[in-house]
Amino acid sequence: MKKIILTLCIAASLFSCGKKEKSVDEIIDTGEISQIREKKSELTTKQTELKAEIEKLNDEIEKLDTISRSVLVSVEKLQDSIFKHYVEIQGDVETDKNIILYPEFSGVLSKIYIKEGDEVRKGQLLAKIDDGGLSSQLAQSETQLALAKTTFERQERLWDQKIGSEIQFLEAKTNFDAMKNSVNQLRSQLAKTIVKAPFSGTIDKVFSDQGEVVSPGANQLFRLVNLDEMYIVAEVPETYLGKIRKGSDVKVVLSSIGKEFEGKVEKVANYINPNNRSFEIRVSVPNSDGTVKPNLIATVKLNDYTATNAITIPQNILQENSKGEKIAYLFQSEDGNEGVAQKVLVETGLSYNNKIEVTKGLESGQTIIVEGARTIRDGQEVKTKN
Repeated sequence: MKKIILTLCIAASLFSCGKKEKSVDEIIDTGEISQIREKKSELTTKQTELKAEIEKLNDEIEKLDTISRSVLVSVEKLQDSIFKHYVEIQGDVETDKNIILYPEFSGVLSKIYIKEGDEVRKGQLLAKIDDGGLSSQLAQSETQLALAKTTFERQERLWDQKIGSEIQFLEAKTNFDAMKNSVNQLRSQLAKTIVKAPFSGTIDKVFSDQGEVVSPGANQLFRLVNLDEMYIVAEVPETYLGKIRKGSDVKVVLSSIGKEFEGKVEKVANYINPNNRSFEIRVSVPNSDGTVKPNLIATVKLNDYTATNAITIPQNILQENSKGEKIAYLFQSEDGNEGVAQKVLVETGLSYNNKIEVTKGLESGQTIIVEGARTIRDGQEVKTKN
């Protein structure tokens, strides 16, 4: 009986020793979230333990290494500066002076006075539509108006002298007023046969040909564009509503034409779009050379945070320990360009363009290790390049 029990114990022991631990991929393939979480927790614990053991080994190596090996680093002296953070959004270039001109009168486009690419002034004659005899009607009506005016003036003088009847006076006045209205109406209609530039700009496109029959709302005549008054419209998430205001600094990049400029927010909308929870801003665009065109895509960088007397360091020099604390290294000089690295825990704020603001742990006037900061340890001997 004892032999049987002993045999079973040995078999169980051999089975347990030969049992293979599941790999990460095998655990993931099971789809059991409890097993996955358990494995993650196990690996995290091992990682923390390994980090602590490696640090112990590094410290012991440092103590036992009798050969002095100073690490070559570069340093930078900290000083107060102005730190600005920007948020990037996309916008479109627009202009209010980008319109298509339509005819206001039906008829034959008898004359076109301009061509594509021409620069025109406000009020300049662009085209003429045949009036279909309207000018002759106007001339006749103006003659009748002159007669009605003379008749009315004579009747008015007689009426002032108590000569003639009131009916004659009123008839002359009514006829004169009616003729004036008729002439004004004909003049207004005739003015619609002349197409003028509503503002100064460039004829970007001619849509209709001379001799073509055109009518209001049916035919496009010209596209007139003015590139002097351009602006960018962009939609900003509502979370920045309290940070972006009229006058806020902006940087604009028009990558398609390789142009960059700085400016100010010209206008902030008072309306939040419920569909995407954003509000519109407007930024003027300088365009003295005419290279900026409507509908270009712009990258708008909005200054949402500014700190004066800020301490900033390169973001990539920071290390992080097992507790999640951020570490930087100061250079403590012992003999000119030789010294030791001193570990310091820091607290940071926002970062932009590889610069991060240090809110706690560093002061102006201290010397920080920049190049080589991610490969050194606390108390390690270093030598500076600069």
